Amino acid sequence: MAVKQKILIVDDDNNIAELISLYLTKECFDTRIVNDGEEALTAFSTYEPNLILLDLMLPGIDGYEVCREIRKISSTPIIMLSAKGEVFDKVLGLELGADDYMIKPFDSKELVARVKAVLRRFQPKPTSLPQISEQTGDYVKYPDLLINQTNYSVLYYGETIEMPPKELELFYFLASHPNQVFTREQLLDHIWGYEYIGDTRTVDVHIKRLREKIKDHQSWSLATVWGIGYKFEVKK
Repeated sequence: MAVKQKILIVDDDNNIAELISLYLTKECFDTRIVNDGEEALTAFSTYEPNLILLDLMLPGIDGYEVCREIRKISSTPIIMLSAKGEVFDKVLGLELGADDYMIKPFDSKELVARVKAVLRRFQPKPTSLPQISEQTGDYVKYPDLLINQTNYSVLYYGETIEMPPKELELFYFLASHPNQVFTREQLLDHIWGYEYIGDTRTVDVHIKRLREKIKDHQSWSLATVWGIGYKFEVKK
């Protein structure tokens, strides 16, 4: 029997949490509900979920702080939830490491689809990755760098670099089109889809995070094309 994937639902509105749990249980997920930020951090350690649905407005420790604390120790996928009308800075959420967000009320089918999509993109890194010469699937290779979109892994100077799914997808997309300039709008459309159009800060945040992890190489770099967007520059 296949092991069910575990979803931690963090929401102080128990009615909404129970409804979300019902949707996900019908799709054969195992769920646990907690109602505040402190409980969420405790349950994260004991329950070891595959994904967290995290409400923004929680008593005590809010959703942003929970996300920040979890990201210090884990790359487990996080989908932030926010009620319509609440002040919600999705760029801050993404900056802290959330993988996606949804505005309540949401359609049950969309919720399940988002959960499945994020889980598909996220695969915990194996203890030992194949060497560069043994890679399979969709990958790009440059001196001291390999980005594999099939198993969501990045090798940089022989070391595994942890990246949230969207960050890796952006990096792979740029690196798979060397020296081609993309506007922020094009990158938003390709990586995030129509819902993010208009919020170009999302791209800037992810580029900033990539640059913190991956420094310019003498053969290649993540380059800003002022007034236009970004490119993966390969030096001749």
